[in-house]
Amino acid sequence: MKKQPAMKIPKSLFAQFLDWLTILVFAAVVIFLITQFSALPDRVPGHYDGKGDVDRWGSKMELWILPLIGVLLWIPMTVLEKYPHLFNYMNLREDNIEAQYRNGQLMLNVLKNESVLLFSYLTFQGIRVATGGTEGLGIFFMPIFLVVIIGSMIIFLIRMLKL
Repeated sequence: MKKQPAMKIPKSLFAQFLDWLTILVFAAVVIFLITQFSALPDRVPGHYDGKGDVDRWGSKMELWILPLIGVLLWIPMTVLEKYPHLFNYMNLREDNIEAQYRNGQLMLNVLKNESVLLFSYLTFQGIRVATGGTEGLGIFFMPIFLVVIIGSMIIFLIRMLKL
């Protein structure tokens, strides 16, 4: 297997915007969790089924797991974004290396931000369900989430094949 050339690709303005938007939303949700924590009941949603209904209740400390997972995803994916030459490409050629690296870098950025926004939303909804503001995620949560994540991957895969 031939080693791909390393190339420093600056982060696009769109990727920077997504990062800042996600950081702001994530911070707002963490602040909301901190401010609401003492008012939360001892039992909060621990898991949801495919229809968005709560199918397991747990300790309110479990609400911290989702932001923790978000941070544990964010950090390594942000570092990996800086090294697009480490990604696996289907049609990397001399004439499209930079374009493929930019596409791969943006794909990782979009998936990273979608994932962290998902965990932020789940944390927010967990607080709302625990306090009686809603009953679950709703039946459309899972299909929308899957369309967004899989749709993003398909879009970037098509872009990669066209380059």
